[in-house]
Amino acid sequence: MGHFSISDLEQLSGIKAHTIRMWEQRYGLLRPVRTATNIRMYCEDDLRRLLNVTTLCGRGQRISQVARLSDDEIKAAVLACCDDSHDYHRQVNALLAAMLSFDEQHLNQLFSEAASRLGFEKMMLYVAYPLLQRIGLMWLAGTVNPAQEHLLAHLLRQKILAATDALPGVPTTARRWVLFLPSQELHELALLFMNYALRARGQHTLYLGQNLPTEELAAVCETYQPDVVVTVLTSQPERSRVAEFARDISAHCPDKLVVLYGPMARQEGIVLPKNCVSPELMTDFLALVAMQETEPVAA
Repeated sequence: MGHFSISDLEQLSGIKAHTIRMWEQRYGLLRPVRTATNIRMYCEDDLRRLLNVTTLCGRGQRISQVARLSDDEIKAAVLACCDDSHDYHRQVNALLAAMLSFDEQHLNQLFSEAASRLGFEKMMLYVAYPLLQRIGLMWLAGTVNPAQEHLLAHLLRQKILAATDALPGVPTTARRWVLFLPSQELHELALLFMNYALRARGQHTLYLGQNLPTEELAAVCETYQPDVVVTVLTSQPERSRVAEFARDISAHCPDKLVVLYGPMARQEGIVLPKNCVSPELMTDFLALVAMQETEPVAA
């Protein structure tokens, strides 16, 4: 099981370290162990409890009252109070705590309720994405169990696919987008959400998914005649090869707009071909889609 320093808890929960220490000393809220050098280290149970307590205190409950509750009582209270559609921070904390508990039923309920209140797209932008960013911090700290991350990713993938499948059909005369991931790239959530957002806006998409060799794009473009080609670079290709990868796509799709999204595409000083763009945020990608909607569709 992963262990967290007090600075990890501060970053993940949004609660200052001195407040965490006070809660620990005054109320026995957390039960850290000490290293040989006398440094406090916290387990996943401590982080989960802190996230849930933070959610309740943020709703106006006193820490002295919350600290007397059992873990089951705290969990029930959190589920009951996560009903403010604009209180994104507390929704993220509740989801993170449920993930740490491998509580799929609770995760599913929280996501479904957030989507019902906000709409699916806003739920993804304001709840799911911040949650994924928080988990990314945990990966960097080496304090997340891969099984926990897989549970969350699988559940989100199911949600996106179901929401996409529920959308009305799109005419073949609409603007056309090809979406794919490069060879050995398996991180699919961002591309799946892009596919959903495009179809929700009446765009026609050809979703090719994971691990597509770049050389296959020439035949795809010749047959499908897309207006835009989109890919997400999370871990592939290697940093030193991103510019070459962009040039390869540009060569296979010379008259198409190419969108490169993801951390590997946003390296400082990288020079991309003229037909390539690299939006920094998902909201920037959605703004690009809105701009494309105003352009005439290719004959």
